[in-house]
Amino acid sequence: MLKPIRPQNSPETLISQAFFPLPFAPSLEFNSPAHGTWNIVHTGMQIPEAHQIYVCAANCMRGVVLTAAEMNASERFSMVILEEGDLLEGTVEDITIEGTADAIRKLPKRPPAVLLFTVCLHHFLGCDLDRIYRELREQFPNIVFFRCYMDPIMQKHGLTPDQKLRKAMLDAFPPCEASVRSISILGSDFALSERCELRSVLQENGYHAREIQDCSTFSDYFNLATSELFLSLYPAGKYGVEQGAKRLGRRFLYLPMCFGYEEIRQNWDKVSEELGICPLDHTSFQKKCDQALQTARDIIGTTPIAIDGTFHPRPLGLARLLMEHSFVVKTVYLDGISSEEERDFRWLQANAPTLTLKATIRPEMRRMPREQEEKVLALGQKAAWFENTPYFVNLVQGGGLWGYGGILELADWMKDAFFTEKDTRDIIPRKGLGCESCV
Repeated sequence: MLKPIRPQNSPETLISQAFFPLPFAPSLEFNSPAHGTWNIVHTGMQIPEAHQIYVCAANCMRGVVLTAAEMNASERFSMVILEEGDLLEGTVEDITIEGTADAIRKLPKRPPAVLLFTVCLHHFLGCDLDRIYRELREQFPNIVFFRCYMDPIMQKHGLTPDQKLRKAMLDAFPPCEASVRSISILGSDFALSERCELRSVLQENGYHAREIQDCSTFSDYFNLATSELFLSLYPAGKYGVEQGAKRLGRRFLYLPMCFGYEEIRQNWDKVSEELGICPLDHTSFQKKCDQALQTARDIIGTTPIAIDGTFHPRPLGLARLLMEHSFVVKTVYLDGISSEEERDFRWLQANAPTLTLKATIRPEMRRMPREQEEKVLALGQKAAWFENTPYFVNLVQGGGLWGYGGILELADWMKDAFFTEKDTRDIIPRKGLGCESCV
């Protein structure tokens, strides 16, 4: 029997009937109150001592201004407003240069670096961005300018603003000599979990691993470029880190965050081969993970679990891991499926056909009933909001979980979340989980 090869018009579907990679048809979009994920302002603020300048129309400036204010970082943020006359008169390049220069001169202290964000209008008008950055570097030779973009029109075509920013953050690294036995873990918003076995194994084998979260000065940040090996763990950072490694002549490894034992083993095989270290004792680690998950399953029992796509880059891989360990996963909230998850998607279609996928941005979700008759354990803020449950693991974007250590830590967090109610109404609206918030 022929089936239509198109996404569902409904905001929910059984995974057995879902289409890969887009299970839901595009439409008007709804934005839930859950705002714990990071945006480009949060990510850019990780560069110590750097100042961000956005050149944009006033209506689009609102969100980034509020983000800087909400994270108590207004002193590290400036804006240049583009008006209609600038477009008609063809002076956008001049306004961008003059406005940026004026903002820098008015700062109480010259920053060592400026993240300059141009926007959709610069693309529409075919602005000479090379000229803009060239003239600014001539005026301020002691400032490093990062070429950044806030162009959401590109969200569904090519690289996203998030991916472009993570690349720009490495483009400014100058050519330099590589330090032996040093590794930079780049492209992630969150540092590796302290329980991650990658940390201990690298240290035991004499390698010095550094992350942006370890940097307190701009000089510290630039020193990340001196590592002989660049690692990327977070999918959105892969492109930028790989390009940065190629430009600087560094070795590169992509070790994606995941939950499947087979893929974790493959990641460790790459590490062992690249660094020439002894293979990991996978049997021992997997036994520990199985025991931790079994303990959590004994506590959580048949309580239904809901997972959302902002919790971790691999929500379907997580659903599979939990189902393989007898947890009752009822719903996964997501709007698209990564190519990295196709194998887990196919496995769930065959082995968990009644698992429900629900969109998060379809407008119908605004009116979906949220009252629950039974206790639900949510993994992620959006799942907690849609399920209206105070029992949830408060984590976004993987939160530094990687490898076997990530599974062990997740099992502990699930047990804690099962017993401990959280103030959902207070936590959910806060922007940028992990950043300072004045909300």
